[in-house]
Amino acid sequence: MRALVAMSGGVDSSVAAALMLEQGAEVIGVTLKQWEGPDGSMPVSGCCTLSDAEDARRVAAQLDIPYYVLDYVDEFTEAVVKPFAEGYLNGLTPNPCVECNRKVRFRALLDRTAELDCDVLVTGHHARVERSGGKYRLRRAIDPTKDQSYVLHMLDQSSLAKVRLPVGEMTKTQVRARAAALGLRTAAKPDSQDICFVTSGDYRDFLGTVVPAAASGGEIVDTDGNVVGHHAGTASFTIGQRKGLGVAVGEPRFVVDIEPREQVVTIGTKEDLLTDSCVAVDMSFVDEPIEPGDHVEVKVRYRTEPVGATAAPHAGGWEFRFDRPQPRPAPGQALVAYRGEYVLGGGTIVDARSGVTVGG
Repeated sequence: MRALVAMSGGVDSSVAAALMLEQGAEVIGVTLKQWEGPDGSMPVSGCCTLSDAEDARRVAAQLDIPYYVLDYVDEFTEAVVKPFAEGYLNGLTPNPCVECNRKVRFRALLDRTAELDCDVLVTGHHARVERSGGKYRLRRAIDPTKDQSYVLHMLDQSSLAKVRLPVGEMTKTQVRARAAALGLRTAAKPDSQDICFVTSGDYRDFLGTVVPAAASGGEIVDTDGNVVGHHAGTASFTIGQRKGLGVAVGEPRFVVDIEPREQVVTIGTKEDLLTDSCVAVDMSFVDEPIEPGDHVEVKVRYRTEPVGATAAPHAGGWEFRFDRPQPRPAPGQALVAYRGEYVLGGGTIVDARSGVTVGG
């Protein structure tokens, strides 16, 4: 077997490469360069940095496998960075990691897998691919605290046929122990939680630099329309946000609505935030599409647990009616449908009133 391994410079992809070698595969390591500084170099802070690429290169050298850096900066900028900025200007909360996997990373890596005459594409994601009844299924990882199946929901049958996720069968503790036993330099390296093109650690700084309109101020109102404060730009807010509102009213308040055209942010109580359903568009499915009336579990944000919901067609998308009221999901985030541990598919949450999606 000939395997192309996507190496991020982290412990998971390092161990994934080592495991493929142990299975007797011929391994090629690659890193995608997706963002760069003004001088054309990879960023020095955030994730997917110059030091990450150096860690990947050194691990590849230690494992004695060829290693390459592939330039996808232009594709990433057009497909991920620009829609990210436009999304926040439209009052959305985009997930750039999901959009990167959907529009850049896996497309680029699967293309290179074919070009380099490799049999499989290997990544360090914590999820599992299983074959059953002649079809491929995407399953949550062994380690529920590290599961990344949510950000892989767009993988279809042709993609899953080529993808291997070896660390999905291990807990994070086991991954680090294996890396340490192999003497890999990434064994104790912390996981990155950053957005690769946000090098300051705060997406608001990035938006203020690339889209000055993000700093257009406006009013903060309560659910009765009373002005209770002012803000420096709706892009600084997301649905469900509690901290950093700049308003003191004596009890917790949450962002319950954002109107970017009027530059108005509405805050309310936790009860005001509750909703019975949400709508997702651009749905894709791992295998067979869901059917009207299907009862599934849905995740509406990466770090939330799935909740029960019933699916119904809705104006070119799908409405998911929760078993019990839930905090309103942020438009622009991904909705991923599960049945037990298996991913069924997913799409992009929209504001059902306006139909606004990432990119406008």
